[in-house]
Parts: sequence; structure tokens; C-alpha cells
Amino acid sequence: MSHTPRTRTVLSCSLLVVALCVGGTACGESDDHPLSAKPYDAARQIVFNGPTGNQKADPDKPLEVTSKGGEGRITDVTATDAVGRYVAGELSADGTRWHTTVPLAAAAHYTLHVSTEDKEGAPGNKVITFDTGTPKQKNTLEVSFGPDEGTYGVGQPVIAELSEPVKDAASRKIVERGLKIESKPVVDGAWYWIDDQTLHYRPKEYWPADSKITVRSNLNGIKVADRLWGEETKPLNLTIGDRIIAVTDASAHSMTVYRNGEEINEIPVTTGKPGYETRNGIKVILGKEYFVRMRGTSIGISSSSSDSYDLPVYWATRVTWSGEYVHAAPWSVGSQGAANVSHGCTGMSTGNAAWFFETVKEGDLVKVINSNGEDMDAFGNGYGDWNLDWGDWEEGSSLIGKAKDRRPPAAQIARLRPQV
Repeated sequence: MSHTPRTRTVLSCSLLVVALCVGGTACGESDDHPLSAKPYDAARQIVFNGPTGNQKADPDKPLEVTSKGGEGRITDVTATDAVGRYVAGELSADGTRWHTTVPLAAAAHYTLHVSTEDKEGAPGNKVITFDTGTPKQKNTLEVSFGPDEGTYGVGQPVIAELSEPVKDAASRKIVERGLKIESKPVVDGAWYWIDDQTLHYRPKEYWPADSKITVRSNLNGIKVADRLWGEETKPLNLTIGDRIIAVTDASAHSMTVYRNGEEINEIPVTTGKPGYETRNGIKVILGKEYFVRMRGTSIGISSSSSDSYDLPVYWATRVTWSGEYVHAAPWSVGSQGAANVSHGCTGMSTGNAAWFFETVKEGDLVKVINSNGEDMDAFGNGYGDWNLDWGDWEEGSSLIGKAKDRRPPAAQIARLRPQV
């Protein structure tokens, strides 16, 4: 077999490669296109309102970068502090002005990366670094996260308690942006302002079983309001256990307990009798007490009333602050599974109450259905957070609210480009 054709093929390929290399070299040597130029120093093209020399910037004042008239335009500005926090800002549509839209942190080091282009489209850049000073007069805003570090059920909300009231909408937005929740797996969730000093965070759906949650604050050094600055806060780590939900059907006098979607027990119970009906709705387990002394006077029943009681109660699992429990009620075993005779608690045999006590944990859920009682309050008497649907929950966020103002990530806000 002749090898001539193969030799010709090799030669042809060689010539093609040479031709391509020549073409590539020609393109590489061309510097006519502005994007092929090395960025120039944009210092002559921009004006920065920050400090010079060893001076420090006033954290109360916004930053501003402007382009000199006729010298081109600003195309991008990114501002970060030493710990990687982005500073949100806005760039005008014509590229002549960029300014911050959130407060700077006090006693922090900042880096600005400014990108520009001249009238011919050639790119320029400038890196600016500076420090901020400390306000002469300030109050501190401390944040306390809850619950305590540990393992909880899928219904456990995250709590943020503020040391000072935060009332106005702008300040609330600053606080809410600074409170960060990271979970594995990632969930869709939001903060809800219970009052001026308390926020709750929950996902749209229950936490996934076996989730890992980290709660932290980025408010350290950030101005929240006039003379009010954020303080450093210790992060909080939480673990979510199995998905345990107990469904109490008051009309059927029965509680069914599920773990990760599978039924693990069905328990005969008694719930609140007429006039003392158990609240309907979803309740988060608040704690467990082996022994509780229950008295009718604690819920407003006179000691002289025929409804008065004073009982030693064991294996008590609390679901409201006002005193609703799931507990052992050996005195009502004959009614359990058949009638509702309690003053609002869910009663069961001592053996079943002990089993329930040992099976559940804080953050697990007790859902009461088909009771003639009132609905569980969303707030104020335990954690009734899950009795709000997701749309109503979003209304309690200062960042979402009625306008559903979902802001893009801070990094994206800080890098807004002009519209051309």
C-alpha cells in the first residue's frame, strides 16, 4: 500500500496550521480595538469625596465617586470592607456618579475598585483604600440570638432580640440585612418583626430534617440609626433533628405521632371540655418538665369554683406560655379516647405521656384539629409562627413587606452598571 496520500495529508495540515498561526499573530498584533488595551490609571478621570492622606472618613457620610466632565464615564464600582462585606451603592444611568446607599461601618478599612472608560471606549481603573473613624457619640445595638445552641425540631423559629428598639422602616431594613441565616440544605425563609426589639425567622416550609443552621450578625460597626451602631454578636449554630409532628384530633380524642412522615404511635387522649376547649392550630414544643404543680388559679379559675383544681402533674410537655401542656392525666384515663374533660391541656395515660416526653424535643410540632376552641395566636403565647401562611409572614419583613421588595444580593447592588 502506498504511503503517498498520508504524506500529502500531513503537509496540508502543516500548511493549514501555519496559515492559522499567521492569522492569529496578525490579530494579536492589532491594538486598534479599545478592549485590547491595558486599562489606564483612572485617577485623572474621577473625583472621590473620601479622605486623603492619613485622614479617616466620617462613617455618617455617604461615599461618592464622580467622573470629571467630558472625560468619559464610570462603568462599575465595587466597595468592600476588610471582612468581605459589600457596600451597596447606585450608579447613575449616564455613568457620571456612584454613591453608597447604606451606612459605612465605623473603625473599618475599605477598598473601592472603580472601573471607567474614556470617550473612545478604552478601559480604566482605580483602586482606592481608606479607613473610617469612630463616632464621638454613639449607643450600641446588641443582638442576642436564640434558642440556645443545640438540636431542635423542624418547627423551631430563630429568635433575634435587640438591646434597643428599632422603629423606623429604614433602620429596620439595615438590621434585617445584617442578620444572616445560612442553612444546609438551603431554604427559602424570612424575618418577621414581632415588635420593635424582637424578630423571628422561619422557612417557608418546615426546616428539613437533619439541617445545619448558622445564624450571625454583620451589624458590627454599622450605623443603624442616629447615634446607634451595631455591636459584635457571637454566631449561633443549630441542628435540626427528625421531623416529628403530633396531630391531635380533638373530636376523635386521639393523637397520632409521625416521625419523618411515618406514623409511630396513636394515643387515646382527652382535650379541653366545653368552656375550656383546647386551641386549634400548630404549636411548637417549648420545653419539657418532669413535674409541674398545676393550679386553676393560674388560668383565672377561682379557688372556690367547682372547676378549681390543684394537681401534681408528671411528664409535662409545654406548648404555650399560658400553661397548655401534653401531660400524664391518670385521673382521666376512663375518658381518654372517648370524651374531652380537661381544662385545655391534652391528657393521656402516664405510660403514654412518658413515651411522648422521651420522644419529642423542643421545636417539634403539636397540631390540634377539630377542636371548638379558639385558634392558636401567632405570637405572644408560645411559637405560633406556623399559623401564618407564607404571604402573611412576608408582610412582617421590612425588606419584603407589602411591596414584596425583594432586593438582589448586596454584591449585585454594589455592581450596578449604567443603562446605555
